[in-house]
Amino acid sequence: MSQPAVRARGLTRRFGDLVAVDGVDLDVPEGQVVGLIGPDGAGKTTLIRMMVGVLGMDAGSVTLCGRDLAKERDATRLLLGYMSQAFGLYEDLTVDENIRFFARIRLVSRRDLAPRRQRLLDFTRLAPFTKRQAGKLSGGMKQKLGLICTLLHEPRILFLDEPTNGVDPVSRREFWDILGELRGRVTVVVATPYMDEAERCDRVALMAKGRVLAYDTPEALRARIVAPVWELETSQPFAAANALQAALPAVDVQLFGDRLHALGTEGAAPLLAALTAAGIEASARRVPPSMEDAYVQLAGEAPAVPEEAA
Repeated sequence: MSQPAVRARGLTRRFGDLVAVDGVDLDVPEGQVVGLIGPDGAGKTTLIRMMVGVLGMDAGSVTLCGRDLAKERDATRLLLGYMSQAFGLYEDLTVDENIRFFARIRLVSRRDLAPRRQRLLDFTRLAPFTKRQAGKLSGGMKQKLGLICTLLHEPRILFLDEPTNGVDPVSRREFWDILGELRGRVTVVVATPYMDEAERCDRVALMAKGRVLAYDTPEALRARIVAPVWELETSQPFAAANALQAALPAVDVQLFGDRLHALGTEGAAPLLAALTAAGIEASARRVPPSMEDAYVQLAGEAPAVPEEAA
């Protein structure tokens, strides 16, 4: 079996009394897209910052393609690309000027830059916008430009920290289409609070309170939910959630935009009876478990809901 592209063992980081990352072990197979999934405060950003070497660790170790991050900093720096939440594009420079600037600081030769620049511009569909200032790009286009600048030196491992946060739904899907096209050629580790993005990963690490609760394929994580999942539709979702939690405390009830998911009862009758008693009309149907359901069962709390689903 080949060595993983990323191997983390016992990663721990404290900020005063807060344990932000708590003894995380993680193996990322080469060429796969691996998601770090969880709400704000789960430890995703801190974990990524330790794995790229911009944040020290209180305990543990990281190897990238078999090289020790702490002992071989120069070698590992060439292996990775890192796009933080606030990637530092220069908004007064054009798309092309940003590309050339980041190529220089990443020591990309002029001979290599020309074909890589064109390939990445075509890949992200930014070729028509090379003369536009970065500050005048849409949020999604800025993220694509950030990705170009991160890929210029052809890293073997790409770390992305919530790259679609605040980006419109269409641009989010386009960005993930691009990540899908990288699969097999570049190892991608991406942090996101969005469960729908987890479905597009090869493997998913569900995180909460600095720990990895589960790490497996999306299909395997959903398969852990053996109890029926009931989806409720109502014009009063918030009132319905409160009524169910009051009447049926043993049932897990989570609000996902205009939908409710309820786990913990074999039939829908108790759910509908509780809502009827509260004067709330609703319909119910059994649905396959989602990543949201898997996360709720493991973490005991609701994940983020993408803006377009809210």
